[in-house]
Amino acid sequence: MDPDGIGAVVTGGGNGIGAALARRLAGAGARVVVNDLDADAARAVAREIGGTAVPGDAASEEGVAALVGEAGERLGGIDLYVANAGVAVHGGPEALEADWDLSWQVNVMAHVRAARALVPGWLERGRGRLLTTVSAAGLLSMLGSAPYSVTKHAALAFGEWMSATYGDRGITTQCLCPLGVRTGMLDSTGPEGRAILAGEAISAEEVAEAVMAGLADGRFLILPHPRVADYYAARATDTDAWLAGMRRLQARVFTSEERA
Repeated sequence: MDPDGIGAVVTGGGNGIGAALARRLAGAGARVVVNDLDADAARAVAREIGGTAVPGDAASEEGVAALVGEAGERLGGIDLYVANAGVAVHGGPEALEADWDLSWQVNVMAHVRAARALVPGWLERGRGRLLTTVSAAGLLSMLGSAPYSVTKHAALAFGEWMSATYGDRGITTQCLCPLGVRTGMLDSTGPEGRAILAGEAISAEEVAEAVMAGLADGRFLILPHPRVADYYAARATDTDAWLAGMRRLQARVFTSEERA
């Protein structure tokens, strides 16, 4: 995909990866709608890039319908929808029901609802692209956050289903799977997440550059941290050994936290 002249929507575009993607797409000539729950942040990024702010909820059924409708009118059609908004809450099975539900709605159903709104029109036009920010947690796991790990696995599965179902009908689906990124979300992953990810965290701008390369060649998995492919292969080929390694990592993280 050549971004020049396309109509693109970026959810969670007021900060972090979303803002970096909005800037990079606009810099390549795309006409960008910036969405975020933080209306002021969305408007600030939109002003900066010469785009359009459409603040609101990019997860609920009503919010997605409103966003797709207004963005489609402003852009004259949506060519690329970047489902980037996400949440990370700390905890395991003891996490609150509300936290599990929020994770499911934002990290999974936002993608499903966007596809529901966009696919019919894309099939009619014979083209369209859905890019979802899944994170490496969808390929591997995230110690310390079961809701994040579980819902990001589900987001990856939905992306795979979309690609298998519509990939030969003009609709391209791609999943962005970075490890640590220096954004506010890194802090929300809890002590385990920070201990594991902070050391090799990259900037949001580096993620955006990886996305541009992925848009150009159409690969399904966009991996700003190339080593994730090796970790993913190890997980698949020797799952027991991989889980043993994760348990050792978990033990080291807890030991370092206790010493801190």
